[in-house]
Amino acid sequence: MHQQDSLEQWIQEIVKIDEGKLTEKQIKIIQAAVEIFAEKGYAASSTSEIAQMAGVAEGTIFRHYKTKKDLLMSIVSPMMTRLIAPFVWNDFKEVLESNYPTIEDFLYAVAVNRINFARKHLKIIKILLQEIPFQPVLQNEFKKHIGSKVFQRFSEIVEHFKDKGQIIEMPTPSLLRFSASAMVGLFITRFLIFPDESWDEEQEIRDTIQLIMDGISPKQ
Repeated sequence: MHQQDSLEQWIQEIVKIDEGKLTEKQIKIIQAAVEIFAEKGYAASSTSEIAQMAGVAEGTIFRHYKTKKDLLMSIVSPMMTRLIAPFVWNDFKEVLESNYPTIEDFLYAVAVNRINFARKHLKIIKILLQEIPFQPVLQNEFKKHIGSKVFQRFSEIVEHFKDKGQIIEMPTPSLLRFSASAMVGLFITRFLIFPDESWDEEQEIRDTIQLIMDGISPKQ
């Protein structure tokens, strides 16, 4: 099988972005970097390890990428700006634009949608979760290309359910931060902290939503 045929969807898309200009060695370097960054994290990875996995000399990496950080950015930045935003927005759009009778139904649909997305693209999600807190460039791109669009739509949905009396009167940003923290905690636990643990995913989703509902629902 040709090297490119075995690449994950994300890496195939990076190749498409560069319109076939990447060399075979660059493709191998990118593939190896994704594997090692996802497994060990950026800080604990070395270019010598990446070179060894890619089957190239370490100097080859530095001929194409000046530093290890340049290599990271060459992988993650285009994914953020030209891949993740369209993938996230297009894949998520159906959920965000659907009508649900209750906020609980909406939260369940969001959780299932995002867990399926994370499972499908686990390695790149792991890299992003690991590196966004430490890379200001990625933080800015996330806010610009994903955060603002999704935040605006979520705000509209929260206001909608406020009007229906299903959510307490509290500033919408605070409600979103609380709900997002619980959801992100679910994802991090599932995919980063205890990825090999046996658990009832459906029940974990339901329990997380119940905790959110206990915090944002009006008291009877």
